[in-house]
Amino acid sequence: MLTADVQRGSWKVSAILASFMMTVPLLIVIFGGSVGAPAVWVKTAVTGLGQGSGDGGFRRWTARSDDKLLGGLLADGFDEASCLSRYQSAMYRRNAGRQPSPYLVSKLRRQEALQRRCGPGTVAYSNAVEQLRSGESGGLGSPECKYLVSISYSGLGNRILAAASAFLYALLTDRVLLVDPSNEMGELFCEPFPGTTWLLPPGFPLTNYTNFDVSTAKSWGNMLKNKVVAAGDASSATATELPVFAYVHLSHDATDDDKSFFCDEDQRLLRRIPWLVMRTDNYIVPGLFLVMGFEDELNLLFPEPDTAFHHLGRYLFHPANHVWGLITRYHDAYLASAQHRVGIQVRVFGGQPNSPTLLDQITTCTQKHGLLPEVVSGPEPATRPPPGRRSRAVLVTSLKSWYHERLKGMYWEHAAATGEAVSVQQPSHEEFQRSGARSHEARAWAEMYLLSLTDTLVTTGWSTFGYVAQGLAGLRPWVMYKPANETDVPDPPCGRDVSMDPCFHAPPFYDCRHKRWSDTGKIVPQVQHCIDVGWGLKLVPRN
Repeated sequence: MLTADVQRGSWKVSAILASFMMTVPLLIVIFGGSVGAPAVWVKTAVTGLGQGSGDGGFRRWTARSDDKLLGGLLADGFDEASCLSRYQSAMYRRNAGRQPSPYLVSKLRRQEALQRRCGPGTVAYSNAVEQLRSGESGGLGSPECKYLVSISYSGLGNRILAAASAFLYALLTDRVLLVDPSNEMGELFCEPFPGTTWLLPPGFPLTNYTNFDVSTAKSWGNMLKNKVVAAGDASSATATELPVFAYVHLSHDATDDDKSFFCDEDQRLLRRIPWLVMRTDNYIVPGLFLVMGFEDELNLLFPEPDTAFHHLGRYLFHPANHVWGLITRYHDAYLASAQHRVGIQVRVFGGQPNSPTLLDQITTCTQKHGLLPEVVSGPEPATRPPPGRRSRAVLVTSLKSWYHERLKGMYWEHAAATGEAVSVQQPSHEEFQRSGARSHEARAWAEMYLLSLTDTLVTTGWSTFGYVAQGLAGLRPWVMYKPANETDVPDPPCGRDVSMDPCFHAPPFYDCRHKRWSDTGKIVPQVQHCIDVGWGLKLVPRN
């Protein structure tokens, strides 16, 4: 028999539900059914009303249709039909994310104006291209219009992190960012800047720029080594003495000369070169925080340093409509109604065999930290689960299907010890990475984004795929450590990352401030070493 308090509580919930259900049809009539929220929102909201608050691990979905601009991060006025994800994405996120600083918001608006004023299709851009074609620094180019071309290569996660890094460098140095359109960059993402394009147009005078590498004579490192330029000449060198362009090589094989890019003397000279072409497969943002000349500006842009990619990624990378369709259909069918969503990103390479050790590492990590429930090993529970019991949706992303199948089988063959319902899903399993294949890239981007919509995230160390997901989500993931061998599960199997920001895998090891080789993870407090790549650098909270 129900107590009086329980009866009163049930009556209140029923009254709220009745009021809600009478209001929804009216809203649909008023707004013509185009409110923009996912179709499952109403069902999720009604389900949530009838349930208690539960433990802290279960979050209620709160619609944020009033914040489609993400706190001013995004510019208003885009044609919504051309990029559905730009203004709809907030509806799908339970974690609203961090608020951008007012200074970052104003800086983005100024950058957008610069992109329109100097970008493709303008007289300034045509003059700058002619200047580049002539090979002479003086003359046609406008002093206010300087350019950074970001080369797109390597896997999708690498390309996203590289483009975000290049964009921040463009923000810091007042350059127009132009992204190499190869490798699906024009097909996977919407244009981020209103009224212009960020894609490098055809007819670029440096016809072989995508083949630039560490040996290119015009690379900054090689020009320093061969004394074509001298970083100490920043104030004395005339415009005609400087090259019209320089190639910045910051990929995994960058030399120490290449990494002089992170020194103030080099930056003062690079600022005066009209065209820069950058090639990296790394997230170089932590390195920019080591440059003293950028320190004040970065503090204004990111009072919370660990949010750098979180804000840059949400600003720049909006899935194109065909990718957004993959994301929303999968979300609505498999994730939306779950009270808690757990993302597990398993990075394996195509030639690697299925690993029971890695599977053990996944289950040990997730169950030890309460991310997934343990299972009942004995007889089936005698009592029937109550109606409306808690549910977890587990999203597994991996090239292999084996890990998903084993996890799914575990929760099908055994009841969860907590009594909750656990579903395990995997959108695709390509078996091998197929960078450059359009369908593969679209699915990879969709799965990264789906991971970013989860409430709790488990990633594989060293993986740029996981880095992108955690940054967009605004979550500190549980990172599975790289095992020392193929037979032993690391102890501990995973650890909570110190921040949401990605890791810079190939940082400089030279302290430009004190002119000595040094531990660059101990120069400024907001740049420390990564938990998955010991020599890598990442941004952390100030405290």
